[in-house]
Parts: sequence; C-alpha cells; structure tokens
Amino acid sequence: MSQPVRIALIHALAHSVEPINAEMARAWPEAIRMNLLDDSLSADLARDGRGLDAAMHERFECLAAYAEATGAQGILFTCSAFGPCIEAVAARRPHMPVLKPNEAMIADLARVQGPVGLIASFAPTLVSMPAEFPPQVPLKTALAEGAMAALNAGDGPGHDVAVVAVARHLAAQGCQALALAQFSMARAAAAVTAATGLPVFTTPGSAVGLLRRQLAP
Repeated sequence: MSQPVRIALIHALAHSVEPINAEMARAWPEAIRMNLLDDSLSADLARDGRGLDAAMHERFECLAAYAEATGAQGILFTCSAFGPCIEAVAARRPHMPVLKPNEAMIADLARVQGPVGLIASFAPTLVSMPAEFPPQVPLKTALAEGAMAALNAGDGPGHDVAVVAVARHLAAQGCQALALAQFSMARAAAAVTAATGLPVFTTPGSAVGLLRRQLAP
C-alpha cells in the first residue's frame, strides 16, 4: 500500500495557514501536511523597502531545504509577493513540485474569456504578481484598502466587506472573472460570488487541485 503524499506548506502570513489547510482537508484529506510559518518575511518586505534581495532569497532557500529534509514530496508557498524567490527555490529542485501560490490560479484564469479582475489586500502583491500572467490575459488590478488591517485586528467580516467593495467595482468595469490574490482572502470568496455573480478563483482551490494532479497516486 502506497504511503500518503507529504506536502510542505510554507507561509509568510499567519492568515494564510487556515485557508490552505481547510482546502487541503476538503479536497485532499489523505495528504500529510506540514506547516512552516515565518511571518517576519512579509513584515520585513513591507518595512525595509529593499525588495527581494539576496538575503530574502536565502531565507526562502533555507525554508525549502528544511521542508525537503523532513521528507516533503511537494512544496507550496502561500504568500504571493515573493515570486522570484520561489522560482529560484523551484529551479534548484527539478525533481519535485515547488509551487508559487498563484501559478495554478493563473493557469486557470488564462482560460477565461474576457478581462480578469485581480484583487489583493497586501500592496506588494500587485507589484510582483501581474507580471506572472500571460500577456494575452486582460488584467485589471485593485487593492482592497483596509482589508489586511481588518484581518490583523481580528475583524474577518470587515475584511470581507472591503474585498467585496473592490470586487463590485471591478465587475462594473466589465471583468468576466475575479481572482483573490492571497490565501488569506479565500474566506471572502463566497461573499464576492454572491455580490457580483461572477466566477471567483482562489489560490488555495487552484493550488491544491494542481498539486493533487501532479502527486496523487
């Protein structure tokens, strides 16, 4: 009998832990999960202004090396502002899936006809993530002002209200689908769907689906 697949989930925001674990439990319950959290990654990126420098790249490599050493057969990073760091980790590990949080969702969105609205609650995400979309995807971006602060204060409903407000604005601009850029935003998906009637894509849903297709026996 084959052993369950072991997946490392590496987080730069504490709020990302619950959404991806909930999706893993729903869509791939037999997989073994391990969670690594360093919430100073996002705080340092937002505060220092140095961008994704060599020191940040090394921090990501250290986390990935530790995850692999524990027996992880796949790694999923859950913060969308660190794409180049994750790409470097993946380039060193051609023998295993190493996913950026958004790459599976971007692949799903590339099949959408018409403009896609990309919503983030962490401003650096809107600096790094749009460049990862194929050029043929018409993209409209928006920051849900105050959503992250609400979540940090324990105000989940306030977070969702801020995300829904931006979603309505993007829907009015003609977007045919909406994407919630961060794992921490997945909690607002149902509210966004109800408010706009548009297809809503989340990073946890797309990422778990892709990992399972790559690794499940």
